[in-house]
Amino acid sequence: MSDKANKNQSSPPQADGKDRIAKVMARAGVCSRRDAEKMIAQGRVQLNGQTLDTPAVKVDENDEIVVDGKPINGPEETRLFLYHKPVGVLTTSRDDRGRQTVFDDLPDGLPRLLSVGRLDLNTEGLLLLTNDGALSRYLELPATGLKRTYRVRVYGNIDEQALDDLANGITYEGVHYGAIDAYLEKRTGRNGWVVMTLTEGKNREIRNVMRALGLQVNRLIRLSYGAFSLDDLDKSEVLEVPPPQIRKLIPGFYKS
Repeated sequence: MSDKANKNQSSPPQADGKDRIAKVMARAGVCSRRDAEKMIAQGRVQLNGQTLDTPAVKVDENDEIVVDGKPINGPEETRLFLYHKPVGVLTTSRDDRGRQTVFDDLPDGLPRLLSVGRLDLNTEGLLLLTNDGALSRYLELPATGLKRTYRVRVYGNIDEQALDDLANGITYEGVHYGAIDAYLEKRTGRNGWVVMTLTEGKNREIRNVMRALGLQVNRLIRLSYGAFSLDDLDKSEVLEVPPPQIRKLIPGFYKS
């Protein structure tokens, strides 16, 4: 691996000094571990001059890894950014239809970044971005149990008891959604604002749960993710979390 670097404290080497190649690619900020495995299956990764066809390979700092014809560098210091995603921007690195993505919207001068999970096209609010694929994966995992809080504007007959009952989970169209803490913040006629906190983050979870209650979502804003909050961050604004704060606010990552 070119540009040799010391192992980051968040990712201690194995006893034999080697790590799985997907983990090393993630630590170098190339992609997530899952995407690294896909790239290997697509024949886009070479190890010491040979194209890989399996991710079941361990490497150390003496190995040269080349992705899409470019050598990867050693792991950089973990960095984390808060970004206020506006409506109409896709959470993806590229779009075949030429639509604007989160990464098109970012200012110049930032490192190569990965998103922590996704917000759909019509959802706005806090999105975490990092140069560390291992951190991205850790923050996304349901097992990590990080709470996400949303402010949701809905239309329809809002039943506060039904909102309370979401604490017991709900099944809609064959999909079970776990416990959700939800309460009515404000009501104006048949419109209202509901605040919802969940940990699962399944695809379109809030929209589907609200639909199960007979409500139509017409605005969805993520307010927080784990210990990180949107606060007064302007749309499209990016704020870096100081590295000491990352260690303080996500201690479990550095112990994993």
